Amino acid sequence: MEVIAIFGPTAAGKTGVAIELAELLRKRGEDPVAVNCDSIQVYRGLEIISGAATPEERARLEHRLLGFVPIDEEFSAGRYAQLAHAEIDRLVEEGRRPLVVGGTGLYLRAALAELEMRPPVPSEVREVVEAELAERGSAALHAELPEDLRSGVHPNDRKRIARLTELVRLGITPHRSSEGLWTERLRRPARLFGIVLDREELRERINARVDAMVAAGAIEEVRRADAAGASRTARAAIGFEELLRGEVESMKSAQRAFARRQLTWMRKMPHVELVDRTGREDSEVAAEILARLDARADS
Repeated sequence: MEVIAIFGPTAAGKTGVAIELAELLRKRGEDPVAVNCDSIQVYRGLEIISGAATPEERARLEHRLLGFVPIDEEFSAGRYAQLAHAEIDRLVEEGRRPLVVGGTGLYLRAALAELEMRPPVPSEVREVVEAELAERGSAALHAELPEDLRSGVHPNDRKRIARLTELVRLGITPHRSSEGLWTERLRRPARLFGIVLDREELRERINARVDAMVAAGAIEEVRRADAAGASRTARAAIGFEELLRGEVESMKSAQRAFARRQLTWMRKMPHVELVDRTGREDSEVAAEILARLDARADS
């Protein structure tokens, strides 16, 4: 049984497409289950800002690996990989179709392949780097990275900058990009579908999504998470720091920048099949994905 992966930029409607695809598959007698591959949706208490599937959406399609990590805990791609592999293997053994859904490229790779991970960083080194980030800002530490590392990370990507700085100071050669983490061979047969759309429509969807998040209580959510001692990896949620300051427009800008990076990464990913959803409903996109699955099966 092939694993189906649905990836795309923030606000592209991945969850909606997965739900519609699941309904089409059920009409054929299949029993699909979504496996989350979003690094922030794993946290309990960040459901709004992460855009996690709502209870109503989860009633239409079962989701795994959502909202199970306490907000004050650090979480890693390595830990996620172990859990995702176990979930996918179990589903396949049960004859249920795994739908891997999310927008974190590293977690998508962790779910579908093996990762070549660098060793954990000693707590004393991490604490020093975190203190410098808080005092000097991510842009300052970004400027001190070797040039070949700087070019592959945005100056506002605190999590990635911290990790690279830690490894450089330990004398460990970091991967020059996430490409170095990706093994060529997938663990199981899989089809990777990447959702793309017109830039202006994506911008409108992001703006509308952020407005909906704020209306649903996203500012209150991040304040609760902050008060509860949100970990560094939880605070890496796009817009977390901006909403703490009440800067909604800044969050929109951060989301748009993140979406551009997601699209750039996705277009470089081997074997991805791009699906343009510009001006199309979730059901139309799901129908195209199913048609492509059928076409490959018949060839």
